[in-house]
Amino acid sequence: MKISFLLHNGYGIGGTIKTTFNLAQALAERHEVEIVSVFRHREDTTFSLDPRVALRPLVDLREEKEHPLHLRRARVFPAGEYRYHQYSELTDQRIAACLAELDADVVVGTRPGLNVHLALEGPRQAVRIAQEHLTLNNHPPRLRNELRRVYPRLDALTTVTRADAEQYRRRMRLPRVRLEALPNSVPEPPLPPADATGRIVVAAGRLVRVKRYDLLIRAFQRVAEERPDWQLRIYGNGEEHDRLRALIERLGLYNNVFLMGTAGRMEAEWVKGSIAVVSSDLEPFGMTIVEAMRCGLPVVSTDCDYGPGEIIKDGVDGRLVPVRDKDALGEALLTLVRDDELRRAMSRAALENSRRYDPVPVLGQAEELFTGLVEAKRSGAGAPARGPLGRLADTLYSRGHAVKDGAYAAALGTARAVRLTQLARAAGLTRTARIDRTARKAGR
Repeated sequence: MKISFLLHNGYGIGGTIKTTFNLAQALAERHEVEIVSVFRHREDTTFSLDPRVALRPLVDLREEKEHPLHLRRARVFPAGEYRYHQYSELTDQRIAACLAELDADVVVGTRPGLNVHLALEGPRQAVRIAQEHLTLNNHPPRLRNELRRVYPRLDALTTVTRADAEQYRRRMRLPRVRLEALPNSVPEPPLPPADATGRIVVAAGRLVRVKRYDLLIRAFQRVAEERPDWQLRIYGNGEEHDRLRALIERLGLYNNVFLMGTAGRMEAEWVKGSIAVVSSDLEPFGMTIVEAMRCGLPVVSTDCDYGPGEIIKDGVDGRLVPVRDKDALGEALLTLVRDDELRRAMSRAALENSRRYDPVPVLGQAEELFTGLVEAKRSGAGAPARGPLGRLADTLYSRGHAVKDGAYAAALGTARAVRLTQLARAAGLTRTARIDRTARKAGR
């Protein structure tokens, strides 16, 4: 198979980039794989990429940041997406041209805005798969409405947790879209695992408010008071850096808590520690949890939606504590700090249990999904071709008419077709007699 991934910026840092690279590299063992990066802002990628995986940028911000079309607002990329301000008429054109010329068997979008492009402009001969690396509930209503309108045109949708997949089943009408939970994968680290002797607690991620590093620092104060020989090392950069630095100074923790900046190879930092910690209010998956466990660290994490509870076995390979509970977080850390044998036992369990996120089993699930969809499409057993009402719905949407969720669902065959007739009349798209006949037949 030839597989193409559509990615926001393959030259940046983030969990979606890393997991896309991991899956692409695993697939490249047996398939032709490329990553299309909408943006490029530097010469080299931050994460290493197997040379068998082609990386193709569409907009080079080093040269085209002031391009006249890049100064105009995007029309296809949805305004409800939080990356909307980075997209433009230039990206609209480049993405559309790229999708039009793709000869891939499978095209995979990796964020909601790009999935909208894929649904509306993706090659019809290819299997079109939308990946969700965030969560449906975390999307603003405006974006959720946009996804309801266009996602029925896709062949499949994957989420990183079973809980989020269930949300899509309950809240969106996707009767002919295959929906599966496909977790992120993390390869086996090239270094020996942690030996549970280092007196270091490690956290990693962007320094943003949702990660709640302020809560973590306050929780670690209890650890520092009882066991001053222990350190907390926080890796990452972000907008919260100065505020966190001031908090560390104010609490007098400058000998125990350190903001380490970014690390080129995080594995080398995980294995120096004995405990990993996650203090987030929200974790769509929890890539750092798996990374830490693969390095042999038990993880103390807030039991936030959605990922931690599906990854950590509480009391076996880590601990789950209530969200925003500073005291519970501090007590869980102290429990592991105080008990060397418990820490070593959880370390062994973390190493063993995290193997289910190795690229091999995840690759097998992805290949089964991709192959099944490609065979179904080639045999004509995939989603039926869109009928007159479906095509009319697309026309209404493309012309910017405010089609409400229920009405658009009608256009897709999940409610009364007569509502679509009313919309067509209101829009003045065509004479309605033929549409009326089609609606009465209610084919779709």
